[in-house]
Amino acid sequence: MNKFTGLLAATAIALSSGMAFAEEIVIKFAHTTGGTTHPKVKASEAFAARVNEQMAGKVKVELYPNSQLGGVSQILEGMLLGDIQMGAPSLSKFEQYTLKLRIFDLPFVFEDIDAVDRFQNGPTGQELLNSVNDAGLQGLAFWHNGMKQMSANSPLIAPSDAAGKKFRVQSSDVLKAQFEELGATPQKMAFSEVFGALQQGVVDGQENTWSNIYTKKFFEVQDSITETNHGVIDYLVVTSAEFWGSLPDDIRSELETILAEVSAEANANSAAINQTNRDKILEDGGKINELTAEQRNAWVEAMKPVWSKFTDDIGQDVLDAALDANGAS
Repeated sequence: MNKFTGLLAATAIALSSGMAFAEEIVIKFAHTTGGTTHPKVKASEAFAARVNEQMAGKVKVELYPNSQLGGVSQILEGMLLGDIQMGAPSLSKFEQYTLKLRIFDLPFVFEDIDAVDRFQNGPTGQELLNSVNDAGLQGLAFWHNGMKQMSANSPLIAPSDAAGKKFRVQSSDVLKAQFEELGATPQKMAFSEVFGALQQGVVDGQENTWSNIYTKKFFEVQDSITETNHGVIDYLVVTSAEFWGSLPDDIRSELETILAEVSAEANANSAAINQTNRDKILEDGGKINELTAEQRNAWVEAMKPVWSKFTDDIGQDVLDAALDANGAS
């Protein structure tokens, strides 16, 4: 028997005994954010780099940022069809899949991003990762972007300054109700359309994090930004339950470990990234309005009635757990 014949025989024996060569698993990770300084961009790049290094030959992560594979709806649909394996949509984009995540859209529930972090890492927050299971999805981790600020084509100092204005909102009924409570007109709109809408006067204002406001240059087409810290924009790292369940146990376990490590590091850095972007807005000529404690409390009182409209959907236990995360050590 020559070497070639021997190799064929050995291969045949391996295949017949079920010892087929493992095929590398490709994970297409798609999201809608561009640039290089955004928290989601940095987190997804860190996840891909670590997986591709530590699991070379077993798993490969391919990144598709900046809506290369479509908007959030297309990404989630692609996930359920098996064309995309992972994504990180904003928590506000999951209303058609679960109402529990509405907790993150309620205004002034969380004092700061540290409170958000404590809630997400606590038992109630971790349970929310499974709130999309009935839709065939599986939440894997929360990624921070940061606290939201408001901007408009004229200064927003008192809640009454928002009355009569048109504000862009994400596809969330909570955010719609939030601006209606202020006497404003909310307009649901894709993130990619916001700059043009602000520039052309289709809408008068918007709410976003410092990172989003800077990387998308919203401050260039707005009179000023008011530092309200009234809500949070975070992301759910998500996959299809079918894909996640089909992975070998050792592969899934290793991916979970890497994702947990990357998420902890990325979330710890999110506040610094947003502060840097806030500084850059000022450096580039943007204007920021800082509210006094009394002025900010007026916004709290004006927007807090929104809570009662959605508590039944969210669950009083979830709201209580979120509030308990404030001021904890």
